[in-house]
Amino acid sequence: MKTITTAKLVPLLVTLIYISFAASTTVAAAEQQLTPEQAAFAERTYAFMDEMDALYFGTLAKLNGTDEVEVLDFPTEYGDHNVNVSRGPVVEKAGRMRVVHRKPKMEFQGKPIWSRFFSVDTHPATPKVGMLHAAFTINFKEDGSSMVGGWVDVLPGAMPAEDLARLKKAMDRIFTDYGIDPEPHRTMSCEGSPGEGERRREPACVGGSFYGRDMMVVNDKNFNFMSEFYREFLLIYLDLIGQHRATPYTDEDLAKQDYMRRNWLEDRFFSDPYTGNVVPYEVWALSTLPPVVKF
Repeated sequence: MKTITTAKLVPLLVTLIYISFAASTTVAAAEQQLTPEQAAFAERTYAFMDEMDALYFGTLAKLNGTDEVEVLDFPTEYGDHNVNVSRGPVVEKAGRMRVVHRKPKMEFQGKPIWSRFFSVDTHPATPKVGMLHAAFTINFKEDGSSMVGGWVDVLPGAMPAEDLARLKKAMDRIFTDYGIDPEPHRTMSCEGSPGEGERRREPACVGGSFYGRDMMVVNDKNFNFMSEFYREFLLIYLDLIGQHRATPYTDEDLAKQDYMRRNWLEDRFFSDPYTGNVVPYEVWALSTLPPVVKF
């Protein structure tokens, strides 16, 4: 694993990752199987992920006063994994994972022709801002089906009620703008789906889950909805970190943060089917786990 500054990382990230992944014969062959319409969505996906990279690490550099980023490239026969991690005094640990899927490892994944995954996991130092998990995924399968989805929500810790209300209100507006019922997605975020184990994460349920039965086909409306939902949630969340970087907190607040971080660790080991069966430990541990867990 190596360390690089975001001043070098952000402008070069797209090129370095794309060249590295595109060099794979498997990836190149998958790209060639896409229809012109699917290829256009692939390009939009690359652009969206690159935009989120720049937003995320650019903001973290300002908050932490450092642009150093740890980088891990971890290819396997099932997929190419790229993890970047930023650490500092305001945001203790912030991970980002990009995955190019090669072939399914478990039956529930299906058989995609082309599949990409992007996620961020953010652990602020202050207990007044909870932990963010935001995932975006898209694929086109051999049977002609497609899907775009993800999971965007916070584990609240000691977040003030008004901050959670701000996030929910902003997401409600996007649900309304696209004519999408938020209820099943909020229920999925809160309750999970079949296959998840014990000790599941305990989110605030102000965002939404777009996995399982609620995954959407790839079209303009759904792609625009998912990318706007992700972007807006991330923008507000990062703004909240800046607002609360010096907000006083209590021992009770710290206890809530400790519980939240332990709950997320337990989710990673015992509940999430992807960390349990699909994503290599070296990848998800670096990208997603809290900087400190207390028992």
